[in-house]
Amino acid sequence: MFSLVALLMAATAPAHARYASIVIDAETGEILYQQNADTGNYPASLTKMMTLYLLFEALDEGRVELGHAMPVSKKAAARPATALGLRAGERITVEQAIHALIIRSANDVATVVAESLGGSEAKFAQIMTRQAREMGMANTTFRNASGLPDKNQKSTAHDLALLARALWRVFPHHYHYFSAESFEFRGRTYATHNRILQKYAGADGLKTGYIRASGFNVATSAVRDGRRLIGIVLGGKTARSRDSHMASLLDNGFASLVAASAPTAHDAPVVAALPPQAAPTPVQVAAADAAPPPAANGSWGVQVGAFSRFKPAERAALKAVNDIPALLGGAHIVVDQAANRKGSLYRARLVGLSKQDARAACRQLEARKTDCLVVKANLALALSSAQ
Repeated sequence: MFSLVALLMAATAPAHARYASIVIDAETGEILYQQNADTGNYPASLTKMMTLYLLFEALDEGRVELGHAMPVSKKAAARPATALGLRAGERITVEQAIHALIIRSANDVATVVAESLGGSEAKFAQIMTRQAREMGMANTTFRNASGLPDKNQKSTAHDLALLARALWRVFPHHYHYFSAESFEFRGRTYATHNRILQKYAGADGLKTGYIRASGFNVATSAVRDGRRLIGIVLGGKTARSRDSHMASLLDNGFASLVAASAPTAHDAPVVAALPPQAAPTPVQVAAADAAPPPAANGSWGVQVGAFSRFKPAERAALKAVNDIPALLGGAHIVVDQAANRKGSLYRARLVGLSKQDARAACRQLEARKTDCLVVKANLALALSSAQ
């Protein structure tokens, strides 16, 4: 597997990093590789993944239908390129909007959706940010539905990976839209900006993005041999170099999965080149009603949330134990503190599990609508650092 040492480190990079990347196992949420993954970046048109998430949610809740026609306001029609060229007073259907957001990355259409679902784009952005927090995207703030430049609209590679994974897990019946390579509107055919769909075997989505402040961004999901990976690259110098880099990251990720599943006499991980890491940040161990049984001795764990305060993190960890005591009753509760651009972030983790138990725990927690990530966690380091 890729080295997961970075999971135990505090974020030390600047508040805005021009380059960041992450690769995760879509099924388990396990992080296979990351660099600058928790530092703030401009998401550009990757923002539209959240716009689509809320549009898919509205479809599933019956608030709109695919054929529902949404009105185009003067504000929407005035949105700059990339756009679909909508005119004030026109209407566009929900299904046309889905295609236009994914394939054309149309900013005017993003505003149409925002105004239709939120009343105004500003109110819709608040809904987007609230949804992000509920999904564990602790370092993300939205100010518009398109990703057009706004100095206060920031996200991270890690948060965007959580969003991409949620689109695949929550809306499998809508996910096929991300594979489309073209669509027609007013007699014109629009081709996708996402060249990875055509060039990388197994790629079936998700989204590209670019503004000058962000560089070239991309979120990609790909499948090989029944295993799905999700990758995020932010801050590419060109679209071509970004796509090439994403292909390399995914290749390494799939190779690591093969190496991990191959029977060997010793656990010999495939290690990717990672930047130098800072010293570990001391962790705090949340108090529990009883000391954990000695069975917790594995090198894996689960993360059940990241919070701006210690107490909510502690409560989330305790709730997870109470929800599935058979798997987590012997785990050590650890709340570790990491730096983010707004101060501190407290990550609720239960460590000391085998990899198999960690994955099983996440499956059960996710069935209970609890976000969960499988993490590699050095139990001895965590406990010694907490003392």
